[in-house]
Order: sequence, then structure tokens, then C-alpha cells
Amino acid sequence: MKLSRLSETLIGSEIIKLAASVKEKMEQGQKIYNYTIGDFDPEIFPIPKEFEEAVVRSYRERNTNYPSAEGIPELRKAVGALIREREGLSYDPASEILISAGGRPLIYATYRAIVDKGEKVIYAVPSWNNNHYTHFVEGRHVAIETLPENNFMPTAAEIKPHLQGASLLALCSPLNPTGTTFSKDQLEAICDMVLEENEKRGAEEKKLFILYDQIYWQLTFGNTVHYNPVSLRSALKDYTIFIDGMSKAFASTGVRVGWALGPAAVVGKMKAILSHIGAWSPMPEQKAASRYLLQQEPITLYLDRYKAAIHQRLEKIYEGFEDLKKSGYAVDAIVPQAAIYLTIKLDLKGKQRSDGVVLPDQAAATDYVLNEAGLAVVPFYAFGTSKESPWYRLSVGTCKMEEIPEMFGKLREALDRLK
Repeated sequence: MKLSRLSETLIGSEIIKLAASVKEKMEQGQKIYNYTIGDFDPEIFPIPKEFEEAVVRSYRERNTNYPSAEGIPELRKAVGALIREREGLSYDPASEILISAGGRPLIYATYRAIVDKGEKVIYAVPSWNNNHYTHFVEGRHVAIETLPENNFMPTAAEIKPHLQGASLLALCSPLNPTGTTFSKDQLEAICDMVLEENEKRGAEEKKLFILYDQIYWQLTFGNTVHYNPVSLRSALKDYTIFIDGMSKAFASTGVRVGWALGPAAVVGKMKAILSHIGAWSPMPEQKAASRYLLQQEPITLYLDRYKAAIHQRLEKIYEGFEDLKKSGYAVDAIVPQAAIYLTIKLDLKGKQRSDGVVLPDQAAATDYVLNEAGLAVVPFYAFGTSKESPWYRLSVGTCKMEEIPEMFGKLREALDRLK
């Protein structure tokens, strides 16, 4: 059957494919330590009680009609107050803040509002879904494969050769899939480079815009500080579109409340695009969020407990991989900085199984740890890197603390069976 070129050429999600395999094994009764999904087990990480009560109340008040295309005014005002209080950013709720059903529609609308067919989109890999969004708008892919020594964050030196003629620079910090962040110096260098590039462009030329996905910015640990382009360089407010929301910061992935911040001219076009798609956040959730986001003390108390529980899991698993590495196993990990992810390395390609079969590639290594250790993690090639990258995303959103020692016991046994 002949269909559109887009549908015929769109690549399916590697994460969904892996999740289906994991689900099948679990349904067959196999014990799987499922660290693949960027989501939360609500029994371990429930949404804030005050927010939950506000959602229930909102439905009982019958707030079930259509919301306005840009989001209800009281929620846009609450978002403006939240980011002003907690991040020091000032945006006009009437024209510079847009509400949607999570971050995905807002990212799509950003691409649609800015990028024309054939124009360059610069993004780092690994990163979440920029390759697919670029494909949606038929942009030119400029994928920069980042390095572990830079914590997989792109550098100004890596980006600079590609700036000429580019329409969009897609950045994410804290980064999905790595859980790492930009340092101040790293981001300042990129900011200065973008401003310099835009100064070169004539009045009639399209400027270079930054899409800054900071959906995990409230989930930083230890001494890690979150930086953003506009706070570092105020002139970038005219060229930066922030993607943010409640899904990760409040374990509310299924509640679907996201927001974008950006220049009125761009946000207005994004609103027009989304008004035709109908990707608005449900009215009851918007009403509830508008009440909850003004409650600074409950938010602080929730984040303190929630972040401590996430960090505890990340640190425990990081320590486990460090122990394996010190024992001579071909593994590694990067110190957790933010989000719900740990970057781990399983360098098992070329190893020989106990039955004499050699693991020929990284896909075989992924299958081996899943089948032999019950460990399900997402390879970085699902986020656009080379198929031979030995690095993986490990998510702790469904991780039970008591299972971590058991998981490492199974992994150690599986690694011992390799030569």
C-alpha cells in the first residue's frame, strides 16, 4: 500500500521495540530488572499529594470543557511565577508562555515554527528524538556524536563548524539519556558563538534559534548547578525556546502538563500550529496545576524527598558499576549529575559466551545482559549514536532499592560466563 514519504521513511522507536521485548519476557515470568523506561512507578514515586488532590477536585468541579489553545490564563501566570521564583527567568504569561500536553507537542511545534525543508538542524547524539523531529520537518541532519570525556555534552568547538546556514540548535540539559549537564563555561561558549553567528546574519536572514529542553532542570544532585542560555546571556531571550513541564520534576508523566517559554513571535506561531493539532493539556489538569504550582513550600518539600530517593538509587548503582570496574570487568559509569538516568558502559562486543558463541556486535551484547542477567537498559544507538557504541542509559524511575544488590549479583554471574 502506497503511503506518504514521511510514513514510509520514519524510523520506529528503538526504545519501544526494546520495551516490547522486555514486556514479553516479563509476561513469561522471567525476572527482569527493567531500567529502560524514562517513567516512574507510581508506587515508588507518586505525584505530589497536593497536586493529586487538586486534580481530583478539578474533575469534581466539572472543569471538563475545551481549554484555550495557549493554555488557561491562570496556569500561564502560575508557570510564569514558578520560573521567576525558581530560575530567575521573566516571561509574559499572555504572549511568551504556551501550555501543551507535555513537552513533545511543544518540541514538534518549535521545529515546525522555525525549520523549513532542507535547512540545517544541529543536535548532539546521544539525545532524545531530535533525529525524528528533524525528519518530520525534512530538515538537514547535523548530528554531532559527543564524547564520554565531555560527559556526552556537545562543545562549542564541535558545534562551530556547522553554524553557517543552520536554523535550529537543539540542546538539552540535563540531558536525556545521560543524566549529565552543561558546565557554566561550556554553555557560555556556545551562547557567545550563537550570538556571534546571529550578528553576522542580515536583517532579512533567518536567525539561528536554540531549542533548550530543560524538562529535568529541577532534578540536579550534589554540587551540580543547572544553567540556561538566557540567564547567562540575556540577549539570547530573542532566540531561545525553552521546553519544560511537570512530567519529570513531579513524577507526573501521565498527567500531561508541559510548557514552552520563548519570544512572542515564535510562541504565537507555535500556538497556531498546535491549535490545529489539538495537543492541549486537559482542562482539569491545567486547573489543578495552576493551583499547585503557586504552593512554594509543598513544592520544595516534595522535591527534597523525591530527589533524595532518585539520587540514592543512582549513587547505589553507580557504586556497583565502579566495584565491577575495579574488579576488572569491562564496564564503566559516569558520576550521576541530574535527571533519573545513569550512563553506563557494557563493553562486551567480541566476548565469548560459555557455549563458544562470540558476541559479534553491541546489539548482541544488549541481548546477552538482558537474557543472562535480566538487566534491561537502553543502548545509546537508540538515541542516534553509532550502532557500535558500548554506552547505555539506565533509568531508575521504576527501581526498587532492595533489588539493586540482587541485580548486581546476576550481572556479575553473567559477566563471569564471558571470556
